[in-house]
Amino acid sequence: MSLLPESSTNSSPLPSFVPPTWELPEAIRERLGERAGKQRAIIEDGHLLLILHKLPHADEDARQGAFFWRDTNGDWKGFGSAGLGALNTHLDEYAREVDALDDQLEAAQNATDLFHVLEAAVPLHRAATNQLAALQSARETLHDAHEIISLRDAASDIDRRAELLEIDTRNALEYRIARQTEEQNKLALEMTRASHKLNTLAAIFLPLTAVASVFGMSLKTGLEGAPLWVSWFVIASALLGGWMLRGFMNRNEK
Repeated sequence: MSLLPESSTNSSPLPSFVPPTWELPEAIRERLGERAGKQRAIIEDGHLLLILHKLPHADEDARQGAFFWRDTNGDWKGFGSAGLGALNTHLDEYAREVDALDDQLEAAQNATDLFHVLEAAVPLHRAATNQLAALQSARETLHDAHEIISLRDAASDIDRRAELLEIDTRNALEYRIARQTEEQNKLALEMTRASHKLNTLAAIFLPLTAVASVFGMSLKTGLEGAPLWVSWFVIASALLGGWMLRGFMNRNEK
């Protein structure tokens, strides 16, 4: 003896993700696949089946469906509770997640913290946008379902806040990256300037060092008894050669 109502004895089987006690019309059953699929509103014969996604997480590839059914009498059913309670609870979970990510964004101390917030904000915003589209579609089709207006408005607020969260996080991350790049460029410029100064000093004193090294050797040069001006002439010539070498290096750098 079948436990299903007589009208649904020959109906298409319900997918495993839909409660078996739901007496959905055949027109809706035929539009359901083996998976929940994208978020959408299915409306047939005065019945509404909302297929939404549970709160997404960054480490999850597959999205878990959340299903809400409104029959022709205007009665709502959802997983775990009757009426609009389940759907309101579902939207509240999204709102609380946005609040939590906002707090994480304010407390972020480095680029890694910001990346973790962005990693969670992107799928949240995407899911919130598609959720709003499903509720908007339901509102446009079922004109007598006035309770969907408040649900749609709540979903719209969640979508907007999720969008702002993603934008603020991206801006904060890009600003931090740009600031770090600027600081690295400043350090590189300072190192270049220091290296240039060192090269300039080396160029100026290189000839003098070379002359001093030559005259410092224990070799007979014939200049041991030369007048004092000869020594000054050699030093001046070495410095002049270093100055000319410096100018040559500066031209090559330009």
